Amino acid sequence: MLPGPAPMTDTERAAAEARTPLAVPSIQPDPTRPERETVPAYAADAGDHDALLEAFLDAHGDWEKWRTWSDETTHAIHESQTLRIERIHEAPSHETAWTVAAYESPVSDRMWVFTLTGGTPAPVLRELLDHLADGWDADASADEKTVTAATQPLSDAGWKHTLDGRWIRWTSPAGDAGVQFDAFATQHPQQTLATWTVWAGPEPDRPTWTLTTSPHTPSSLLTALSENLAHGTGTRQAKTAGRECKTSLGTTLPAIAAVTASPAASRTR
Repeated sequence: MLPGPAPMTDTERAAAEARTPLAVPSIQPDPTRPERETVPAYAADAGDHDALLEAFLDAHGDWEKWRTWSDETTHAIHESQTLRIERIHEAPSHETAWTVAAYESPVSDRMWVFTLTGGTPAPVLRELLDHLADGWDADASADEKTVTAATQPLSDAGWKHTLDGRWIRWTSPAGDAGVQFDAFATQHPQQTLATWTVWAGPEPDRPTWTLTTSPHTPSSLLTALSENLAHGTGTRQAKTAGRECKTSLGTTLPAIAAVTASPAASRTR
């Protein structure tokens, strides 16, 4: 006889295996979703522009949505018929996606207009829509006093102020955003030149998004925009790598887009 316990029978072996917990295979976690980071409003993600428009219309019953013959464009028109928004769906981030125009009366010529590209950050767009909902003033002069008041939030926040001939510029401390005022455009309102140009991105001549305004744009709107640029915040997907490039703002100005936001045959809410 061999020393030690007797070998297990088949029945005993089966019972022992049944009592042993099954090994749980290790599960590798899925890659985590990209983290969000808080950034200045001008550097935030664009978000869902269509959702912002729908939320604006739902919150303000004095605006009506009009659909054109094409599903590519939606118009939102104030009940006074003097303020109109044209939204181009699926517009690339560097092309005009929004045009807002104001008229003295429903049948008058356009008083002022501003445009936004598809990459405009959600906080900036939301601020402008909220300002439109609060109404707009008729004081649209662009004299030295008005320009100084409209850009005071930028100066207070440490944005660099420079003069270059007909252009006055304000650049963010990080060099990733800027505002440009064109004195020549103010003196020649009949030409399709942008009086104000706002940009943000890695380079002024290769911006992530831009905003342009015509002469006579209300000073209160410009001041609200400056406040948002200087102090507003938003979020974006955290960047893992990148290189920041800085250069001076070129002299080429985008032309003001023509407004075609006239009521169509059908209206929806």
